[in-house]
Formats: sequence, C-alpha cells, structure tokens
Amino acid sequence: MDRLSAGDTAWVLGSAALVMLMTPALGFFYGGLVRRKNVLSTLMHSFFALCVVSVQWVLWGYTFAFGPDWHGVIGSPAWIGFTHVGAAPNSDYAPTVPHAAYALFQMMFAVITPALITGAFAERKRFGAFALFTLLWATVVYDPIAHWVWGHGGWLAKLGALDFAGGTVVHVSSGVAALVAAWVLGRRIAQDEAHEPHDRTMMLLGASLVWFGWFGFNAGSALAANGLAAIAFVNTNVAAATGALTWMTIAWCREGAPSSIGAAAGAVAGLVAITPAAGFVTPLAAIVIGGAAGAACYYAVRLRERMRVDDALDVFPVHGIGGAVGALLTGVFATTAINAAASNGLAYGNPRQLAIQAVAVAASWIYSGLMTYAILKLVMLIVPLRVSEQEERLGLDITQHAEVAYTA
Repeated sequence: MDRLSAGDTAWVLGSAALVMLMTPALGFFYGGLVRRKNVLSTLMHSFFALCVVSVQWVLWGYTFAFGPDWHGVIGSPAWIGFTHVGAAPNSDYAPTVPHAAYALFQMMFAVITPALITGAFAERKRFGAFALFTLLWATVVYDPIAHWVWGHGGWLAKLGALDFAGGTVVHVSSGVAALVAAWVLGRRIAQDEAHEPHDRTMMLLGASLVWFGWFGFNAGSALAANGLAAIAFVNTNVAAATGALTWMTIAWCREGAPSSIGAAAGAVAGLVAITPAAGFVTPLAAIVIGGAAGAACYYAVRLRERMRVDDALDVFPVHGIGGAVGALLTGVFATTAINAAASNGLAYGNPRQLAIQAVAVAASWIYSGLMTYAILKLVMLIVPLRVSEQEERLGLDITQHAEVAYTA
C-alpha cells in the first residue's frame, strides 16, 4: 500500500522549485550571450515559456505525457485539468509523494524544454510566432516523447530505455528542434557590428544558477530523499565540473585562452550528458561522461560553425549532441550496483542496453526533427516567423516589446 513520506514530499517539492529556477536562469545565460538590443526579448522567451507551459501542463499536457497509456504512444485525456491528480500518491510514478507533487515536478521539466530551443533562433524570431510555436511544440513533441520514455506503458519504457532525468526527453528533443528551427529561419542578417555577447558576467551568473537548479533536475528525479538522490547529486556536480575543465583545456590549447564562455558551455555540456545517467552510474563514470561531453560538444560547435547554420547560442551542439552522448554512455556505464531497478550497461556485460539507448536517441531525433519542421511550417501559415530586416537591425527589444533593457 502506498504511504506518503513527509521527507520525500519535501524533497520533491524543493526539487521542483530548483528546476523552476533553471528557466529564468537560462534566460540570464542566453541573455548575456546576445547583443544589448535583444537581451530583454531573450529573457522574455524563458519567462513566457514558464507561464504558458505551466498552464498547458495542467489543462492537457500532463495527461498526454503521463496519463493512462494509449498503445505506448501517448497518455489518454483522463487527467485533463489535473482530474484525479491530487494529494494521494500514484503508485505507477511516485508512491511516497502526492500525485500533485509529482505532476508539479514534471511540469518544470516541460517548461524548460521549449525554453532551451529559444537560443537557436535568438535575435530574429517574431514573438507571436514564438508563442504559438512553444504551445504547439510542448503539446505535439514534448508530451509524446515524455510518455514514450517515462509514462507508465510508454513503448521506450517497456523496451528498457534508461533516462533518469531527461537526456532524450529534454535535451535530445530540444537540441534537434533547435537545429531545425535555426535552419528554417535562416541566418541573422549581416551587419557591421559583430554578434558578440553583450554581458559575460550575466552569462556566467546564469550558467551558475542553471548548475545550481540542476541538482533539483537530477537528484530530484530519485523522487525520494534517499541514497540514490545523493549519488545523483554527486554525479551531477562532478560531471559539470569535468565538462567545464575539459572544454576550457581544449580551448586553451587550440585558441590560446580559457574563456568564460567556454567554461560555462562546458559545464552545461557536462550537466546535459549526466542527466540521463545520474541515477544509474558511479561518480567515476560521471567524470568520464562529463569529460566526453565537454570534448564532443566543443568539436560539435566547431563543426556547426563550418556548416554555417546560425544556431545562435549553440543549442544543438550542447544539448542535442551532449544529450545523445549522455544517453549512449548510460548504456555503457549503467550498473545495478547503483540502481537495482535499472539494468547493467555494456561495461558490466550487457551490450543490449547500449542498443536500446541508441534506439531511444534515434527515435527522439527523428520524431522531434520531423514534427518541429511541420510545426514551423504551420506557424508560418498563421504569422511570419521572422521579424523584418529593419526590425532585426533595430533590435527585438524595441520592435517586439516596445521597451529596452537598458536606458543608458
């Protein structure tokens, strides 16, 4: 019989608050990286995502993602409006916390995922188009993938895919969507001014707060105040640190300086990669995963630059590639010694787990890519995706919001 735990409930609610903090922190991270005339519009992307997806999640998002299963593909509408989502626990998901607490925790994951995509089309997307895209993408892309991997009866869950806190659900899906969005919208217009970050201190503060919030993201996914949460917490920290050190070292050797942007990007890459593995691997494996992600994402950025795809803030190289690296390495380093409810990976004699992880990554890539393209084309029939050339030159703060971030 399910029994509520005050400690577990407090931990999940606190973790939900930490994950909520990640979305405005992401806004500051992205905002510091754009030009002065676009910082407010960039912050508004994250703030708006927090608002609209929070409401969408209660009305229909949660039931499509976690509601009673329909053929392993999507949840039924039985829990629309949080019907049957109350103070009692749900044994399929979190037997020691209120169902509403679990739904709230998952809400914050749904919020940040479309917000991640915004870095790809920063400085050129019309706000109305962004608003419509966010609502459609959360419903059509995020909710089904979340059900596949985490929903009771989801087809990837039944296959045995391991994703502790969102490597495929959050990062692969948003990273691939970012690449498609950047390609569909096209490059920013050429200008005399360089596309240089306007405030590196804001960027570094935002990255640090994202790191802080990520403890709720990963350790909170244990859904209990227990030893697994502690391991996930440790793994999260060391993977982020190793990712930052790896990216900085490579950049220092190749470019002559360990930049603050490289350090922040490397930390985020490490965080992204450890997300699917946090509750399945040892701290030593977490260091390996963080280092692998720091290197892979660094070179993915260099490749993206040669491809001349204007993913403005390198969402695909960091989240798409980092998420895939982490999901695949989960299939290598997962061990039942850390999580008895999981499976061993390749390094512990089970090569099948790596194959299952590859299927989960491929399915997320293909579905997110195709559906993102379709959603963008649909939005284009209703409202233009891009601002005009004149509006882009003036900046999105004044042209989209009729205000500016700085008055002097």
